[in-house]
Amino acid sequence: MGGKIYKVTSPVMGIFYRATAPGEKPLVEVGQQVNASDLVCIIESMKIFTELRAEMAGTVKKILVENEEHVMKNQELIEIEIE
Repeated sequence: MGGKIYKVTSPVMGIFYRATAPGEKPLVEVGQQVNASDLVCIIESMKIFTELRAEMAGTVKKILVENEEHVMKNQELIEIEIE
């Protein structure tokens, strides 16, 4: 409890997606274990989709934005507690 938190941030301004396609299951949920390189969300900017992957293994603690929300460059999206 109280481990280090890694924050997934947006590399570009765009639209945040929790799933790979509309109606699909979200890529991650709060409490879910992720491994380094797991796909955790997608950002769409000017019709280009950027896949964001966990850089470290851990547990998803918070999802800070809603699906299809507009996000800014460097905005924090997901918090992962590092194992």
